[in-house]
Amino acid sequence: MEFPECYYPDLNLTCNDYSENEHFLKASKIFLPCMYALAFAFGLIGNSLVVIIYIFCEKLKTLTDVFLVSLATADLLFLSTLPFWAYSAAHEWIFGSLMCKIIRGLYTLNLYTSMLTLTCITIDRFIAIAQATKAHMCQAKRMVWGKLICILVWVVSLAFAIPQFKYSTQLNYDKSVCQSIYPSQLIELAFTVFQMTLGFFIPMVTMIICYSIIIKTLLHARSFQKHKSLKIIFSIVVVFILTQLPYNLLILIRNIHVEFNLDYNFDSAVVITEAIAYLHGCLNPVLYFFIGVKFRKNFQKIIKNITCVKRQGIMKPWQTTEEDGSKTCTASPNVEATSMYPL
Repeated sequence: MEFPECYYPDLNLTCNDYSENEHFLKASKIFLPCMYALAFAFGLIGNSLVVIIYIFCEKLKTLTDVFLVSLATADLLFLSTLPFWAYSAAHEWIFGSLMCKIIRGLYTLNLYTSMLTLTCITIDRFIAIAQATKAHMCQAKRMVWGKLICILVWVVSLAFAIPQFKYSTQLNYDKSVCQSIYPSQLIELAFTVFQMTLGFFIPMVTMIICYSIIIKTLLHARSFQKHKSLKIIFSIVVVFILTQLPYNLLILIRNIHVEFNLDYNFDSAVVITEAIAYLHGCLNPVLYFFIGVKFRKNFQKIIKNITCVKRQGIMKPWQTTEEDGSKTCTASPNVEATSMYPL
């Protein structure tokens, strides 16, 4: 068998292939850290606001509030791993095997918790809209069962993350990496298929079915506000599928056809789709809260209170008595009326 003039048998790459692969590796050292930093910054701000607003402002009044706080907490745990992945992508993994187990375990924990919580939110919305009468009559029971289900989701997700905590380790090739090494290829394939089925395909099918019935119900409603919520429903389903489907399919294909492990084009596609999939941690607040009226009102209330407090500090040295006609910003309930710059 004749080889090209330039050939790397260990990598199964020709000279041109190797050069292109080198260019991609250099580009990924910039692309991946930037994507991870973007997701971390926006996700940290968005999900922190979610937790603050729904715990301290809304006081977890509804079952949806409980699920949304659980989802935000899972996303915050996942976002805490991104700085480690960003440094690893730019340089190499230097944090040791213990941190590798923790970081990969937290990612898997987030994957299951997020997807199962999204499914619970979907089912809750289905009951609230498609079966509104029953939902109203059983509201107290729904709240109790919802909290128990929320706890169960975390327990089940932690159980499914155990293999990552156990089999993840630091490996040394031309540079150190953090990977999962299973006892055999069959066990790895079984875990991957199980993860894809439970963590993606079943939630996706459930969401599509439930939202299809919800849309059908809303289309027969006369309220404009209910029809307006169709935009939120479509955005949830579309963004969920677009960000998660490509990466999950590529991982499944690579585990079934191991020859793709030597295809640098396939690896490039995995890296890009993985970065897109990681964005879900910062997109969830946008989809579930920022386009929601209740969240916007609470967010504006917090901003107005902060603005009022700041202006109090600035104006305090120049404050005079009421007889002198001074008007200062006070922490009254009617913040909008007392703020000099209402938002």
